[in-house]
Amino acid sequence: MTKPHRAALRGGVGLLERAVAYLLGSLEGLDQRQLARPTPCPRWDLRALLAHIDDAVLALHEAAWTGSVGLEMSSVDGDPVASVREHAGRLLGAWACPSSPGAVFVAGSPLTAGIVTGTGALEVAVHGWDLARARGTDHPLPAGLAEELLELAPLFVAPTDRPGRFAPPVTLPSGAPPGDCLLAFLGRRP
Repeated sequence: MTKPHRAALRGGVGLLERAVAYLLGSLEGLDQRQLARPTPCPRWDLRALLAHIDDAVLALHEAAWTGSVGLEMSSVDGDPVASVREHAGRLLGAWACPSSPGAVFVAGSPLTAGIVTGTGALEVAVHGWDLARARGTDHPLPAGLAEELLELAPLFVAPTDRPGRFAPPVTLPSGAPPGDCLLAFLGRRP
């Protein structure tokens, strides 16, 4: 692992905090009438994307509080936007707690807290972009956040994840901004 990767992993909670702030900005003004809109994620509308985000946020919260993550999915009752906002706020509080775990067990395998928060930050930030794109709003990923996530993305997205979880990388012109490079690496067309 290179030194930049180590630095990004050590900053996991801060990275997650910035990703959640970006996600919350992507939720601004989203209302129930927009939930049927398609997203950059094939076969998902905004309602399904919000349910996925909420599940990810709840899993990250569980990791902080219990030191493990169950593999069962949760369901969102009521307003999915309000649910994501509420759970995202709780998530940040959980990881800021001094008793947050040093290791997190996912399906019985131990992972460092830095890997869990780094992976969570990638998930939350990119799906925040998906939300903004689906709504037609101009809300690019912040350059600093995108640069750090781009350093980590190859650690979390293996070739075996394609084409199942991620589309093939998209080729961009040289000099593309870091947010576009991150999205392109994950198979999205910025």
